[in-house]
This record gives sequence, C-alpha cells and structure tokens, in this order.
Amino acid sequence: MSAANAVEVRGVVRRFADDAALQGVSFDVAPGELYGVIGPDGSGKTTLFRILVTLLLPDAGTALVLGRDVVKDLWELRTRIGYMPGRFSLYPDLSVAENLGFFAALFDTTVAAAQETIAPIWVQLEQFAGRRAGALSGGMKQKLALCCALVHRPEILFLDEPTTGVDAVSRKEFWDLLGRLRDGGLPIVVSTPYMDEASLCDRVSLMQDGRLLVTDRPAAIGRGYPRPLFGIRGPNILGLLGALRRFPHAAAVWPFGETLHYTDARRDAAPGLITAELAAHVEAEDLTGVSIVPIEAGIEDAFMWHMAQEPAA
Repeated sequence: MSAANAVEVRGVVRRFADDAALQGVSFDVAPGELYGVIGPDGSGKTTLFRILVTLLLPDAGTALVLGRDVVKDLWELRTRIGYMPGRFSLYPDLSVAENLGFFAALFDTTVAAAQETIAPIWVQLEQFAGRRAGALSGGMKQKLALCCALVHRPEILFLDEPTTGVDAVSRKEFWDLLGRLRDGGLPIVVSTPYMDEASLCDRVSLMQDGRLLVTDRPAAIGRGYPRPLFGIRGPNILGLLGALRRFPHAAAVWPFGETLHYTDARRDAAPGLITAELAAHVEAEDLTGVSIVPIEAGIEDAFMWHMAQEPAA
C-alpha cells in the first residue's frame, strides 16, 4: 500500500453470523478527493464506514486511513478523523452552542480554534446557537452534526448518508458545503442511497450486497454502459413494459417515471435497426402512439445493469 492515498482498502470482509456484510471490498481515495459510496439500504455502506472510522473490526483484509492501519493505529486515528453517522447522534437537550462546545472539549480544543474550518457552516447556524438541537429542522440538524464532526479540524471526513430524510433544498446546501470543504483540500468519503448525488462526487463506487460493482468518475460510469439503450414512451405504459420484456433481444427493461429504459442484448447492433425492430414488435402487440429514441445511460442505469450481472451471494 502507498501512504500517498487518504484511504486504501484491500480485500475487507465483515460477517455477522452467517451474513456477509462486506465481501472483499477494495478501493482507494486520493488526497483532497470527494469520494462517494452509492448504494441502497443494506448494501454494506454503514459497515464499511464503521470499519474505516475504527468502530468495527474487519474479519479479513486491511484498511489504511491517512497511512495508518484502522486496527493497529486506532487511537492515533480517532483524533484525526471526522465522522458523521447516519442517525442524528448529538444531544437533543443541549443547545447548538453547547453541543459544539462539548465536542470541542472531547478533543481538547475550542470552538474558537476551529473557526476558520467551521465558518461556512457556522454562519448558517449561529442564529440558532441557543436553540435545543432536538428542536432544529432536519437540514439544520445535519449542519450541526457536520460542524461537530469538523470542530477538532480533522484530516479526513467520513459522512454516512448525511442527507437521508432531508428536504431537497437542504440537501443542495449540504453538498455545496462539502464542495467548499473539498476545495479547501479536505478528503471526504460520503455514502448515500441517492443516485443523483453521485454526480457531485469526484469518483464513486456503486455498492450492492457487500460488493463494489464498479468504481469510476460518475460520467465515465454512464459512458461505460455496455449495451444500446433506448428511452421508450407510450400511453399504455404497463402494456408496453410487458411487450418490451417479451422482445427476443431484450436484455433489460426498467421503468423510469413515464419512460421505459430498454437495453438491447446485442452489443453492436445499429440503433436504427433496433428502433425499427422495436417499432414493428410493439405494433404487432397492438400498441400505438409509442416513441423510441436512443439515449445515453445515467449512473442509475449503470447501477441496475451491474447489479443484474452480479451472482447471488
């Protein structure tokens, strides 16, 4: 392993009784990178994060954070890591200012010493300094938790599903804050179940059933989609869905709102040929008013494709 990376994970395995929560996970996070782990609930994200912040031991494999082993060097690492767990874990009966002061004291520092680091967040929280943390809105709770995770000026930040259950405006504001922290040189590792947040990361790993399916820059993951993809719409969406899944060359058909994303099994078939064959097929199924257009794959298409290729655990 190289100490040049902020995080290096090799073959990490974690089991709970007979369930494998992590199955040979490996990845790197570069210095100053905003790295996303994207996947649904139960995919293993929280288990991975708890190992990386020294709260859980791996059953196999190795993990280095800031060049230090998460098992052997846990006490040294804990003062260097900022961690925001998925559930709000601050003290609801303490005020905003009291929570922040308490977490600063835990790390033998002061809020004043961290002003430069927390300033972009504190400017939004300061007006609520005397309010109980439990009385804050969901978005403000997350900003307070982020502030508390930064108050000791960590060298790396881990955020486990920080925007789950937060409204769209607060989610955008939160990611704007993460971008500013990243631009200041702080490496950030963040997990989320929201595919739209993947595009806000420098690189992402798509995770399912304790495995990383693919890792790359968000745009590259979509460009790497391995089959022709089409957006198909029509007035009878359910009938259209069934008809397309009966087409002999269909690899996958997934609903995306009012549009169906059709993936053809033939890697090199010309888009015009596929369009003509699909049009003839749906006409033979007595479906009218159908539009068929080639489209570029997004990260959600890529996730669903890679998930379908994974063998059952």
